Amino acid sequence: MYLERIMLVKTLPCLAEPGKIIVIGEPSRRLDEVIPYMAMLPNVITHNPQAGTLTLRRQQGFLSLQADRVSITQVHDVEEGLELLSHLADAVNATWTHRHELVPVSEPRRVPQLLDIWSLLPQTNCKRCDEATCMAFAVALLQHRRTLSECKVLNEDPAFADRRVTLEALIGDVASSE
Repeated sequence: MYLERIMLVKTLPCLAEPGKIIVIGEPSRRLDEVIPYMAMLPNVITHNPQAGTLTLRRQQGFLSLQADRVSITQVHDVEEGLELLSHLADAVNATWTHRHELVPVSEPRRVPQLLDIWSLLPQTNCKRCDEATCMAFAVALLQHRRTLSECKVLNEDPAFADRRVTLEALIGDVASSE
């Protein structure tokens, strides 16, 4: 077992979602060694190997790991926060147990930026996706409220096939297969 637990040390108000909290936890052991393996998990949005940080998207909000600290955003209450910290400790331990089957990630990864996504969209503002503009659709893609399959022009016009492939690589399977 890599970790005994992740102890809740503080809660803060979540500015992104009023009424919810940010949970701050302290692992019983530094996470330096396990973070490169956890960087293989789905929903990774940033990984900075030099700083030893990893941020993952969760259904609501984000989960950030540092060597000696864990932060989870958009948590309903302390009880849910304690449960999430317990599940995270289990995930860390499972990852560590299976590390021999994994390849640690040593390259940085960053979340695609809004303009990265928008520049690859058709930019027709056709509204066939039910968004007012391609920029609004790009925002919805980044927030995982829309999928690439909802952009009719991107899917129907063969001239955009290469852009679609690039977008799938940038956004990941979540956006293309939901």
